[in-house]
Amino acid sequence: MVSLSGEEIERYARHIILRDVGGPGQAKLKAARVLVIGAGGLGSPLLQYLAAAGVGTIGIADDDIVSLSNLQRQVIHGTPDIDRPKVDSAVDAIARLNPHVQVVPHRLRVVPGNVEALLADYDVIADGSDNFATRYLVSDTAFRVGRPLVMGALGTFDASLTTIRAHERGPDGRPNPTYRCLFPEPPAPGTVPTCEEAGIIGALPGLVGSLMALEVIRAIVGFGEGLVGRLLLIDALTMRFETLSYGWDPDNVLSGVDASP
Repeated sequence: MVSLSGEEIERYARHIILRDVGGPGQAKLKAARVLVIGAGGLGSPLLQYLAAAGVGTIGIADDDIVSLSNLQRQVIHGTPDIDRPKVDSAVDAIARLNPHVQVVPHRLRVVPGNVEALLADYDVIADGSDNFATRYLVSDTAFRVGRPLVMGALGTFDASLTTIRAHERGPDGRPNPTYRCLFPEPPAPGTVPTCEEAGIIGALPGLVGSLMALEVIRAIVGFGEGLVGRLLLIDALTMRFETLSYGWDPDNVLSGVDASP
């Protein structure tokens, strides 16, 4: 097990005194490799809290640059970062926050040609992407390479969050559900407006990205129940939180009874 320096023990003292984390849990965080897909609205708080928590290696996959309209919600970036690659801006922000964290920038778009090698190099994947094509590609690949996946999604005033461990079985011996057990197919192109088209309340990504960080930390350390087989729904207009249960679909194309090996 990796060891913590005296400075790290002081930095993470509030974790270490937690019975469910402690020194061993903090050492697990230091040894972990987490890939964050997207350094935007969800990725901003997610990256900052993972870095603050002491996750040892954080990969960031994003091919976009910082624009002025991002700054209403993408709080890891600042005004001086406009026109910079988001991965570069995020790397600098994390270095200021916690020099004990190694950051691996991947300035690229996640596509079928690179996704498998990218995900296989990390222990946990956190998807903060803003489009359905990437979301389904990442979730399908996480199943194939056997990696836990935390997924967040945003609307204008609503959001959702779940954790996928489809490569494992639940306590009842049945396979854990895939993302396609929840949403078998992406919606038709153009049926769901983008953030640019519909808008978004700026603080909502901060809430959801922080919850994603909590799910990632929980997955690494191993405490609590988590959101496997549960979909957390957030309504920011009424400030309501609901949790829906979902299970393995034997007809799903990834792990169903007729799925290809």
